[in-house]
Amino acid sequence: MTPLVPSIPERAPTPMLLEPSFSDMISAIAQAKDLSEPHRRHWVCSLRQIAKWINRPAAVIAARWQALHLSMGQLHHSRLGVTAKTAANHKSNARAALLWFTKKSGVIRRGAQLSPDWARFHAGLNGAAWTRVSSLARYCSARDFGPSDVNDDVFGAYWEYRADTTGLATHNTAKRFMLRAWNATAETTVGRALHRLKEPALKMAEPAWKAFPIGLRDDIDSYFGGLAKVHRTLGGKRIQPCSATTITNRRAELVAMARMAVRLGVPIERLNSLGALLHPDVAEKVIDAYWAKNGKEPKTGTINLGWKVLRMARETACLDEAAFSRLDDIRVALHQHRREGLTPKNLQLVRQVLTEGVWTEVISLPNVLMQQARSAKDHAPVKAAVSAQLAVAIAILTFAPVRLRNLVGIELGQNLIKPGGLNTPYWLVFPHYDVKNRVDLNFKFDQPLTDLIDEYVHEFRPTLLRGQNGTCLFPGEAGRSKHSMQFSKQITLRIQKAIGIRVTVHQFRHAAAAIYLKNRPGDYETVRRALWQSRYRDHGSFLLWLGDHGGH
Repeated sequence: MTPLVPSIPERAPTPMLLEPSFSDMISAIAQAKDLSEPHRRHWVCSLRQIAKWINRPAAVIAARWQALHLSMGQLHHSRLGVTAKTAANHKSNARAALLWFTKKSGVIRRGAQLSPDWARFHAGLNGAAWTRVSSLARYCSARDFGPSDVNDDVFGAYWEYRADTTGLATHNTAKRFMLRAWNATAETTVGRALHRLKEPALKMAEPAWKAFPIGLRDDIDSYFGGLAKVHRTLGGKRIQPCSATTITNRRAELVAMARMAVRLGVPIERLNSLGALLHPDVAEKVIDAYWAKNGKEPKTGTINLGWKVLRMARETACLDEAAFSRLDDIRVALHQHRREGLTPKNLQLVRQVLTEGVWTEVISLPNVLMQQARSAKDHAPVKAAVSAQLAVAIAILTFAPVRLRNLVGIELGQNLIKPGGLNTPYWLVFPHYDVKNRVDLNFKFDQPLTDLIDEYVHEFRPTLLRGQNGTCLFPGEAGRSKHSMQFSKQITLRIQKAIGIRVTVHQFRHAAAAIYLKNRPGDYETVRRALWQSRYRDHGSFLLWLGDHGGH
């Protein structure tokens, strides 16, 4: 007979906490006889402030340090509008209050008290397995579910509660670790009465590229070999070779399409040419699978794949007109879902940039980092040199928001020059053939930025060169230019740590457009020519959005 399992109520907009909350703790502090009046006042003030910063009602914030420390650690004083000392004081007061409440009220540090069934279950597990499933066990104890009651519905309700009330990870990897520990226990004598739970699906093993027919591989090599040379568009216009990055990315898209087709049941031997891969019978299946993975609305990458497939098919003339027509129908159907304007993360950044004082913090950061570099130069020379390197990179991006490839490729005497002589300002120059949109770039730096670069070049850069004699402005190992992805990550993380906002190297371009149009409303053409190629329609809508929201 199947045991009865307690019913799971529908998920409420505001979850009901299953343990003491901030509200309970605030009430206990207000009535505590063993606390002085200043302690009660300061602790209650800090708890209310922390709840406000976390942006959750006090009634759904668990009164346990272990449940809160991750969320508190993400609070940055710059984004809270307070000084670092004020934020630290509130966090310290909240921690002290939590520790006092835990001791005073007997709150279990790890969550709800275990029921007798779960306590016996715990006794039969080793430490590693219990660590994985302990939070599930305490949730179930508070809901009066026993170990044998846990099924996929109960686990789903727990996972929603975890996401709503804690700062613990809720991605598929964390879920898979817990479910594997649970299912492994279910196979032992300790877990003989347990239900096995369904794990998130893993990616299927994909065939190696060498396993695909030689005809497909040769066609793709030939196609991208042509793009690597001066070639003609469909309209007959001669254009420059595509960059290595563009070719690498587009090749990866085709390889991914081929592997997805095989995963969807297309026989691998059938994919014997580029035409076979791009044929509507295959391409439509692949695009539909990507769309299903995206959700209700296709993402930009899926939408773009529609016109990319059609263009590649036309460029290689590998299909007939009927097939072209079907591919065009697919492209049109996808294009109807194109979302005009900014992506959510870029929209968030632009709003931050247009908020009074925020961009000033970014502009001021290079001087702060350089001061840190000066202070650390004698006892930590490499660390100091990296700080100075990041200071110069961020300063250049605020003045000249070039692409990442151009930033890491800056060469002294070639891209960074002093045409007026030794004591004149730097110019940052890139010839059109080194720029993605084939436009010459010329930026004349002001004297403060010139001085900052000179200090870095003469005082800190030699440490990073490690005895080499390279000309790159941002050297990495063995004097070569720093790896672009590593440098980009370092810049983003240093800004986030310093001022609490996340700005990628590419997003400096969005910030520049927002600030420019705020001061020069309507001058879209200058921004378009300086930052983007005209053939990208989403960038045009981005400029219109800025004109409506930031150019007043």
